[in-house]
Amino acid sequence: MRKCLIEHAFAHFGARPSGLIVYVRLISVRAWHPPPAARLHLLARIRPPFAATTYNAPMRLPDNIPTWVFELALVATTVAYGGSYIVLKDAMQAVSPAWLLTIRFAMAAAIMGVIFHRRLAENLDGSHVLAGTIIALPEAVGFLVQNIGLTLTTPGRNAFLTATYCVMVPFLAWVVVRRRPRPNNLVAAAMCLAGVGLLSLKASDGAAGLGAGDLLTLLSALMFGLNMVAVERLGRLHDSVTITFVMFVVSALVSLGAAVALEPVPKSASFTPEFWAQMAYVVLLTTIFGILVQNVAQKRVPSSQVALLLSFESVFATVFSVVFYGEKITLPLLVGFALIFGAVLVSQFATTPRVHSD
Repeated sequence: MRKCLIEHAFAHFGARPSGLIVYVRLISVRAWHPPPAARLHLLARIRPPFAATTYNAPMRLPDNIPTWVFELALVATTVAYGGSYIVLKDAMQAVSPAWLLTIRFAMAAAIMGVIFHRRLAENLDGSHVLAGTIIALPEAVGFLVQNIGLTLTTPGRNAFLTATYCVMVPFLAWVVVRRRPRPNNLVAAAMCLAGVGLLSLKASDGAAGLGAGDLLTLLSALMFGLNMVAVERLGRLHDSVTITFVMFVVSALVSLGAAVALEPVPKSASFTPEFWAQMAYVVLLTTIFGILVQNVAQKRVPSSQVALLLSFESVFATVFSVVFYGEKITLPLLVGFALIFGAVLVSQFATTPRVHSD
């Protein structure tokens, strides 16, 4: 109880230590446990006089939403993510990867700024900027190297090699948040890795091996794994919309820096109606909707399970690649599908009950 109240006080006062000390002292010394209404009244009364703005608690979803709703939303995002490999593969024929990402994240940040301007004005502070930056840096690097890798390999290989982050997340979480992987995480990770191996370690011409695009994609998987652990670690005490907005701004700036340093400025003729239609798909579905859903869902679903649910992305990406890009369906492809789905089922039905914190 005391830990929860102290965390609530930090979320309320941020960098205003004097009010926090008063609040913690009232709880700790007097052993007082106020009801929620009295606690909020107390917070309002002991707010330091030099604070110029009023506090607005982040908008929260109802606590009684079942976990499966968030899990289903995550799977829905993977359909959009899966289609994005074909869309991006085509879009990068017109605009190079770093410039494309700059446009993608800048548009996403602008749209979110318009839609959620009141909420951002209420919650955007130093704590959100710092947390959002820490979360965004591995994500931005991950998208950069993944998109560059996509130009050098097929959408199916890119998607399934990206899915190896589902193997990495439980072990990264072990290092960062000191949560040991469960036995089912280990089994699911092994199954997922085997499926990724069958689907990704043979080129379309039947030759074995990993190319430069494949190695870049594996590096992006590591970055995405670090991003997921950072979201779980830092996202719980912050507003999801505000964190997502900061992530988009930071990702746009990182992408712009890479674009200016490494790529020529795209020609105006590249920005065709077809390109803007592709960007509308990527920005609205896979950036704003997809990343926002992931950030919200990770408050209710552990990062290792989120990673495995998001591995459906590689399955849908391969389906779209077969239909629209002409990749051939082979026996290893089908077996890899079965292993990935099996890994998700092991993660879903072999877990012990979880206690949700919001």
